[in-house]
Amino acid sequence: MLGDMKQIVLVIILAALLALAGSQGGISYWGIPVFALCAFLAIALQWLAFIPAYYLQTEKFYDLTGSLSFILLVILAWTLGGGGDRSLLIASCVIVWALRLGSFLFLRILEDGGDTRFDRIKPVASRFFFTWTLQGLWVLTTSACALAAMTTPQGVDLRWFDVFGAGLFVAGFAIELVADHQKRRHRARYGADQFIDSGLWRHSRHPNYLGEIILWCGVALLAVPVLSGWQWVTLVSPVFVAVLLTRISGIPMLERKADQRW
Repeated sequence: MLGDMKQIVLVIILAALLALAGSQGGISYWGIPVFALCAFLAIALQWLAFIPAYYLQTEKFYDLTGSLSFILLVILAWTLGGGGDRSLLIASCVIVWALRLGSFLFLRILEDGGDTRFDRIKPVASRFFFTWTLQGLWVLTTSACALAAMTTPQGVDLRWFDVFGAGLFVAGFAIELVADHQKRRHRARYGADQFIDSGLWRHSRHPNYLGEIILWCGVALLAVPVLSGWQWVTLVSPVFVAVLLTRISGIPMLERKADQRW
């Protein structure tokens, strides 16, 4: 339990530091930086969701809560950040991605009946609470550059360079969407024990993660023209997504399971 609490404190410190960097030069509401409000909301939403999740001993709305958090954060940033075409485009990208991913993951966990990764975590309150807190950091870090761009007072009109950023997002989103659809269709037809090597999966071992990384690079490029000072730290977003998926919780876990199964 003590180890879990130390990790929770570390997560909160990291979130606070990112909130400090993203808030520099940003718009404030009632004297509080809007970026900081978003950071607080990212963590608070997970803590609120933890209460019924622990009581019911379920992880079924874990991913859904994360996706809804992205949507609420960009809506808050858009509402209090002053708006503008760039902010609207960035918010639209995040919302479309979150709606698609959240609904996909929620329907998948309902079909599967649960997520075995949580079996040993749910009974231990401190460990389960840490998992929810960590999701808050994931939401904040992943969306950091988008939130910083939407809450900065300086506006830069959309230019030709932004077409490249929007194009990257569309390409990444399409890759992720198609890859997820192909894998679910493959499992429905052949079961989970048969290796998938058709469609996009013929060319990439993890095309869904490839699409995820590409689309967040696109969002980052849309944010770049309006960032300044310490806000540049928020460009950790696409780097964080890439490292998380390729080195920590995504591909390494799947590769270990694949090595055992095949």
